[in-house]
Amino acid sequence: MSTEIDHRITEFIKKHHVFTLATSVEDIPWCAACFYAWHETERFFVYTTDPTTRHGTEATKNKHVAANIVLETRLVGKIQGLQISGVTFPAEGELEEVARKRYLKRFPYARLVDLNLWILEPQTLKLTDNNLGFGKKLIWQKDS
Repeated sequence: MSTEIDHRITEFIKKHHVFTLATSVEDIPWCAACFYAWHETERFFVYTTDPTTRHGTEATKNKHVAANIVLETRLVGKIQGLQISGVTFPAEGELEEVARKRYLKRFPYARLVDLNLWILEPQTLKLTDNNLGFGKKLIWQKDS
């Protein structure tokens, strides 16, 4: 796999602003919709959640998560969706300031609330894009 993320994947990520985050503890899954900002050079998503939410609590117990971003459409030829697997953790230290700048650039109104910023560092990105051909997939995996 290439170390560079295909530009079509990053363009898809940048066109959207909500992902569905999936957490799991004791083999019981949970999903939550979260606003995100993408940090392209660092290759991570920044999102905010209160640590007392179910997904926040579960993410502290099990950092391995999945997420997806979809384009809602009824047209089969336009179907697009990104599946993500990776690890998540609270943005702390120097990373917190980087994450805060990126998130507030995308969502300036968020300055009005107390932000609990988290990082989702993808290990795998898989974009299904029917615009490229039925069921066409673009896959990126982080180098070990």
